[in-house]
Amino acid sequence: MDELDELNDRPAGDAGPRRDIGALLRELRGPLSLRDVTRSVGVSSSYLSQIERGERRPGPNLLKKLAALFNVDPYDLMRRAGLAGQPDPTADDPNEVERAYQYVLTDPAFRVGTRPDGPLSLGAKRFIVEMYERFTGKRLLS
Repeated sequence: MDELDELNDRPAGDAGPRRDIGALLRELRGPLSLRDVTRSVGVSSSYLSQIERGERRPGPNLLKKLAALFNVDPYDLMRRAGLAGQPDPTADDPNEVERAYQYVLTDPAFRVGTRPDGPLSLGAKRFIVEMYERFTGKRLLS
């Protein structure tokens, strides 16, 4: 589970009017198994099941990942979850991305292809880190 989502995680009835985000996520999941979705977004099956039953409320980072998986607008999911006033889940923290990128570059087990020899954009560094996360199962970005 994402650390940021853990920190922001509250029972569904804690803030504002109750939104039925769980039912929407269950509908968006369609024929995919709960296990398939949790493998893709990096949370436990029990946690996602609690969200779908309305017992937990997902944080913005998890909603971003679910939106990408289901090919829907992350801001719409955030609005429907009652998180419209939360920080932008797609915003990049340059320090966090740089730290994670440097970690990837120093990992001796991750020596594939050519190394960049010039400056990279923040988006390119984030992409490299996200690919590293997918291949290794390590979480470097929140």
